[in-house]
Amino acid sequence: MKVLSVTSELYPLVKTGGLADVAGALPLALKAYDIETKTLIPGYPAVMKAIRNPVKRAEFADLLGVQANLLEARHEGVDILVLDAPALFERAGGPYVDPNSRDYADNWKRFAVLSKAGAEIATGAIADWQPDLVHAHDWQSALTPVFMRYGEAPERPSLITIHNIAFQGQFASDIFPELGLPAHAFWEALEYYGTISYLKGGLVAAHAISTVSPSYAEEILTPAFGMGLEGVIASRADDLYGIVNGIDATVWNPAADQLIAQTYTSAALKKRQANRDALAARFSLDSDDGPIFCVISRLTWQKGMDLLAEVTDTIVAAGAKLVILGSGDHALESSLLAAAARHKGRIGMVVGYDEPLSHLMQAGSDAILIPSRFEPCGLTQLYALRYGCVPVVARTGGLADTIIDANEAALNAQTATGIKFAPSSADALRSAIRRAVRLHTSDKIWGQLQKQGMKCDVSWGRSAERYAELYQRLVSKGQ
Repeated sequence: MKVLSVTSELYPLVKTGGLADVAGALPLALKAYDIETKTLIPGYPAVMKAIRNPVKRAEFADLLGVQANLLEARHEGVDILVLDAPALFERAGGPYVDPNSRDYADNWKRFAVLSKAGAEIATGAIADWQPDLVHAHDWQSALTPVFMRYGEAPERPSLITIHNIAFQGQFASDIFPELGLPAHAFWEALEYYGTISYLKGGLVAAHAISTVSPSYAEEILTPAFGMGLEGVIASRADDLYGIVNGIDATVWNPAADQLIAQTYTSAALKKRQANRDALAARFSLDSDDGPIFCVISRLTWQKGMDLLAEVTDTIVAAGAKLVILGSGDHALESSLLAAAARHKGRIGMVVGYDEPLSHLMQAGSDAILIPSRFEPCGLTQLYALRYGCVPVVARTGGLADTIIDANEAALNAQTATGIKFAPSSADALRSAIRRAVRLHTSDKIWGQLQKQGMKCDVSWGRSAERYAELYQRLVSKGQ
């Protein structure tokens, strides 16, 4: 089977979140099911610099008024198609924002053009390769199934995956004439309270919808989590699938990770101490035996970082320590930096993102805090399981699906892998932290939690099988 994946991010070429990890790892995992994936991504400067010996596969004279070339290359085992459109993508900022962290004013066009290119490939833009199915990811490529439905490929199967429904690609309705779609597409697919929503269009037009955990698939059917699109999703409930993400188990492997101070396995957990020592030195922490909690996250309300800011004093009072890696809301950054200044030796913080440091934090911390208000899947808790860093998570979305709470029954059965709490509140987070500190005082119980977590299969194997089955179902329907 041939699959075209359309995405705005692809690890390791360009990444702002979990979308990149999924888009990079899933094609590799699908090879075991005889599925050939080509991944279409924008020609950002980092992408153009990284690809080697690209081959020109097509030339677009007019993609919504933009000239572009389609280049093909292979990068770290992934077959990629790069949309080389310098007018849209050759910029100094990030994928979506300028150097001053402001959204590009023409994001509507940049990702409409990416989606249009995906639809053109679906209809044969590459002379000797045409996909059996098109897989779009999030709002940035959500117009791909829309262009297919209202263009020359209405019956070719398409799937859209929601990685985070909070980001919907909402733009003013006056851009609609620039999209080159028939007038009825506005009301049938794109109109959203007088504006345009790219994600809504994809949810309406795609043949099936997936999201990144079973619990999140149920949550987004409700007003509390559907972010205004719950009605659209409910109308497609029979075509909705929740498939939990996996991780690249070769990149995240404590037995072979060259980014950490000391490799180790579940059979040699004492070797983790070298990573703990390196982490304490990196953040200038005190050298006592109190547990080290880590946070590796965007600093946003969704991620519950305001709750974290409220409980920093509790962490220190409990005899624990905290290390933070992340960036986001400036007020939250300031609040957490103030906590680090107030508790030198107990709290350390690095603003930004540092991939090697994130590996050391997973390898050296005792536990990771993930107090998200909603979390479609989450990947950091999967990395943590792999590294024996016990997850302390809110009971929501993929966090609820992937962690087994350390209640008495689970501890006695030796199946617990972490600590879950609800609701997502400062008081509930405080209770979870205190419970973690108590459990940490028992080397036997804590070691059991670590080993059970490290036994979990968090690779893409099982999830890739489910995607392969879904692809086959959609292709068979279209034949």
